[in-house]
Amino acid sequence: QVQLVESGGGSVQSGGSLRLSCVTTVYIYKNRFMGWFRQAPGKEREGVAMIADYGSTTYAESVKGRFTISQDITNNTVYLQMNALKPEDTAMYYCAASKRYSLRPDEDTYWGQGTQVTVSS
Repeated sequence: QVQLVESGGGSVQSGGSLRLSCVTTVYIYKNRFMGWFRQAPGKEREGVAMIADYGSTTYAESVKGRFTISQDITNNTVYLQMNALKPEDTAMYYCAASKRYSLRPDEDTYWGQGTQVTVSS
């Protein structure tokens, strides 16, 4: 059983903020790139942000300047700070552990169970 445990989702009004957390095992954290993906109803899963343990980050264009991915390496935890949220950010957000530093998942990506983010206008 892959262990990626997310928390922090919820419902906010447009313009609000949320912080997602994902904790995993030390083995997964040290051997994979950690990231966040999201999937809205009727849409494909899309990459939101990814971070390497050496600190490099990458973001989807739609969230640049609003979302920040960060990490606590000592606790094998990755965060997603989401500010200036918009209704179009509404989705199930998944923590991911990938062998590639890419916002495109592959077949070997590990997934968390997901946490719902709902933004109302």
